[in-house]
Amino acid sequence: MTASYLKAAFGDRVSVTLVESGSIGTIGVGEATFSDIRHFFEFLDLKEEEWMPACNATYKLAVRFQDWRRPGHHFYHPFEQVRSVNGFPLTDWWLQSGQTDRFDKDCFVMASLCDAGSSPRRLDGTLLGDHTAGGADEPIGLTMSEHQGKTQFPYAYHFEAALLAKFLTGYSVDRGTRHIVDDVVDVRLDERGWIDHVVTKEHGELHGDLFIDCTGFRGLLLNRALEVPFVSYQETLPNDSAVALQVPLDMKKEGIRPCTTATAQDAGWIWTIPLFGRIGTGYVYAKDYCSPEEAERTLREFVGPEAADVEANHIRMRIGRSRDSWVNNCVAVGLSSGFVEPLESTGIFFIHHAIEQLVQHFPGADWNPKLRDMYNSAIANVMDGVREFLALHYKGAARNDTQYWKDAKTRAVPDALAERLERWQVRLPDSENVFPSYHGLPPYSYNCILLGTGGIQPSPSPALALSDDKLAQKEFEAVRARAQHMTDTLPSHYAYLARMRGLDD
Repeated sequence: MTASYLKAAFGDRVSVTLVESGSIGTIGVGEATFSDIRHFFEFLDLKEEEWMPACNATYKLAVRFQDWRRPGHHFYHPFEQVRSVNGFPLTDWWLQSGQTDRFDKDCFVMASLCDAGSSPRRLDGTLLGDHTAGGADEPIGLTMSEHQGKTQFPYAYHFEAALLAKFLTGYSVDRGTRHIVDDVVDVRLDERGWIDHVVTKEHGELHGDLFIDCTGFRGLLLNRALEVPFVSYQETLPNDSAVALQVPLDMKKEGIRPCTTATAQDAGWIWTIPLFGRIGTGYVYAKDYCSPEEAERTLREFVGPEAADVEANHIRMRIGRSRDSWVNNCVAVGLSSGFVEPLESTGIFFIHHAIEQLVQHFPGADWNPKLRDMYNSAIANVMDGVREFLALHYKGAARNDTQYWKDAKTRAVPDALAERLERWQVRLPDSENVFPSYHGLPPYSYNCILLGTGGIQPSPSPALALSDDKLAQKEFEAVRARAQHMTDTLPSHYAYLARMRGLDD
């Protein structure tokens, strides 16, 4: 992703060399994303029809949280801004006088589309209604932070990480990137402590001005060679392990649910990411509560007989961030920079945000340290903000049937989040009382998790008890009518993707 973005940004004015190990594969086993990822593909001038079939990609309208409140219960965190009535979000009106016990279906259209397995596009390629898209005609060229709060595109993507990496490598090479398949065996520093060159097994020394560390959890350049310390989030987010499976399925028969699913388990949760031709699934857990063997057994039982002959991939996760992601002439992007577990699909978002910020703060010949400092601040704020948001999922979950979930209620959270939780019990999250710096998650996202997980009981604004709710009830009815119309008229998710591939549905 980084090489392709840099070539799209700077063309031949910057020389890019991509060193890719032939023996170390990508960790991703089916990746989910934020809706902001569309700006990455727009920046590269790539149309969906060009890259989605090559990467077995599907659409993602929401995250479905299964069993976080209690077994059998689910709710959605959709890509859809919440509507407002008389200055109050519809979620606030729902607390006062909601029509059903499903805040997501009362307040958002996307929940019904996910339940119905609908595509966000019609068979002719047009997007679902503008009143839901809230950003279909948004301006091109803004950064992710500039978009937040102004627009909300109605979907993100799921894709096969290894296939996307292959596709983007080809994109980069076609535009002049030098691609070397080799292993880096050493990193040599100059007298200032800056990276002078790296040493590869087959190609010898590779020199450069700026080195971008995409070596994953190893942090080969930033953490090992430059000895930049790592800031752990483990005391807040204890999940440190995962076991993953790539399970072939007949998606025409099974259907493709247009969302990522996170299903709560005894010691963590299981992700289900539907791709075209298979699912990516994995159990994210804390090793203090579950052994790798138990986790794999649980995952295979969850998937069923289709998983019988599928090889499992066990992963140890480093949860937290490097103290600084840019030190001297080295910038860490991706897992070497930081990772905050995959619960809300933030891994690809972190990469996209980092490379966008790198272009925004790209160094000149004088290597002005202010550019580096502003970059490091932006990266730290994003990760610290996401840390708070994920901690809310566990603190707010009503589920308490195992020690893991019981401990989640008493586990320490960042001091600022503890203060916010007190406030959110009397006033739902808004732009004034969530994490103050850009971190990719607008206030309505916090509302969805707070209302959906059920362990914290917020109160409606006292003002609503004194207000006429006729307009709010009218808006609830409008949401229901829009959802019904769309589920009646939009094709299935599988049917649209099959049409994109030239297949009969």
